[in-house]
Amino acid sequence: MSAESEVERQPGPAIAISRDHRVLAANRAWRERYGKALRIGEDRCHMVSHGYATPCDQNGKVCPLRQAVETGRRARALHVHHGPEGRSQCDVELTPLRDGTGAIATFVETLVPVARGQRGTLIGRSGAFDAMLRLVDRVAPSDMTVLLLGESGTGKELTAHAVHSRSARRDGPLVTVECTGLPESLFESELFGHEKGAFTGATTLKEGLVEAANGGTLFLDEIGDVPLGLQVKLLRLLESGTYRRVGGVEPLRSDFRLVCATNRDLETMVRGGQFREDLYYRIHAFPIRLPPLRARLEDLPLLVDAFLAEIRCGKRLDAGALEALSSHPFPGNVRELRNVIGRAALLADGDVIRTEHLGLEAAPTGTRAEGAWPWGDEVLPLDEVERRYLRWAAEQVRVGRPELARRLGLSERTLYRKLSEL
Repeated sequence: MSAESEVERQPGPAIAISRDHRVLAANRAWRERYGKALRIGEDRCHMVSHGYATPCDQNGKVCPLRQAVETGRRARALHVHHGPEGRSQCDVELTPLRDGTGAIATFVETLVPVARGQRGTLIGRSGAFDAMLRLVDRVAPSDMTVLLLGESGTGKELTAHAVHSRSARRDGPLVTVECTGLPESLFESELFGHEKGAFTGATTLKEGLVEAANGGTLFLDEIGDVPLGLQVKLLRLLESGTYRRVGGVEPLRSDFRLVCATNRDLETMVRGGQFREDLYYRIHAFPIRLPPLRARLEDLPLLVDAFLAEIRCGKRLDAGALEALSSHPFPGNVRELRNVIGRAALLADGDVIRTEHLGLEAAPTGTRAEGAWPWGDEVLPLDEVERRYLRWAAEQVRVGRPELARRLGLSERTLYRKLSEL
């Protein structure tokens, strides 16, 4: 089968590529999504997809074509692709095609946009962001419970949308349950629903959010705030798939995929008796830690461009403003950055946003912004501080374990032991 016919067989965007990166064919789905006029046989894949003058591996990225040539097998990579909607993360899969002699002649590259949810797209290309996104891409097609961990403003809700949109349940509902701020009695009614006459004011039967999530995904946002008395009922729901409405007798069943999120340290809460240990291990099946913005500063230009495009102001940041953003600790993470850019766009009269428009306040010398310390803003036992610091260091410093051990003043063996205990 020719490369052209193989490309046309693909349901999603796909192109055929030669060994020297030339684009040989593109299917209709690719042309409709990326809207580019290709010079077949002349344009190179790295220029078309990323704007690079040279192959991806010469620009600090993985080149799946080189991997496929070296191994003779299918290769995958996560890349940022350019399209009419801006830059988006894609799962790139390259399949070698062999000629009549068995030699690899051409490749078929298929592109699957990842982490695109109903509320926007996760944006980034840093190592920390790519590592997180690879986990999202791995777990999304399964039905495994996902626990999203990270500071406020890191994009946990958007990530939950990405998990849902990449799952087999994407045509079903995504139901979000805000676990913060509701009294226990009202929370139970919201989650499980209630029968008519169950309590004063219950004049009609009410369907709960668990029932509404049947066939789709149930997203429990800030699960660390679920009242302790309700956690046992939640555990029963997760283990059996059954529940009862408030005031009801008959057990009801709901088939859903569970995604949870929290900015709290659930392990510490378990030790303090604030969170049930059995529930913790039930939801901790596939944890994904979202990096704070200060750990992915190379994503700042991408995020700024996306937020400016979102508000359609036609403005840009000058170099000084971008440098000022890079020096800011961003305790509010991506959410704070979005607000800063929106405010600056209103304050800037011309087309250029400068440092004075950002309204950033420098942290006093010798201090850090609230929430910026790896161990938070509370006095903790020293072993807990060490545990949190090691986790932070392993995520923050993108070096090998031997170099990390050297920087921490530990032997490799000691570092491996401590990390394995986390």
